[in-house]
Amino acid sequence: MNSYISRACPSLVEINRRAAGSLESHLGVQITAVGPEFICGEMPVDDRTRQPFGLLHGGASIAVAESLGSYGSYLLVADEEGARVAGVEVSGSHLKAVFSGRVTAVCRPVSLGRSLHVWRILIRDEAGDLNCAANLTVKISRPRPDGA
Repeated sequence: MNSYISRACPSLVEINRRAAGSLESHLGVQITAVGPEFICGEMPVDDRTRQPFGLLHGGASIAVAESLGSYGSYLLVADEEGARVAGVEVSGSHLKAVFSGRVTAVCRPVSLGRSLHVWRILIRDEAGDLNCAANLTVKISRPRPDGA
């Protein structure tokens, strides 16, 4: 990314407080670290995040991926008045079943253009095994200079 993200970043307490009442809070997602080249988060594998067959729901993994990447893009444009971010495409490969515990996601930029950011999110179980590899594209919208 760039070294700016760590200076612009609010505290982890503030980041997680902002998620109150959101999908992230309902799923138990917590941002655990933010650095100049990454964002990390965790999510429990419990009744909120498991499918009826007892394993982590793929949609919950994708929700973590989109949350982390979207937040990364937000941090990069937060000082630009009127700039907005929105995920426009997300995909993931679910590689290993997880039945309990927690998963940890690490999100890193692949490309940070003016209007599109692409993120790679790797989600691992407590043993460090890769559970999901996801990609997210985020659209950056800025107000036009002429105000239209």
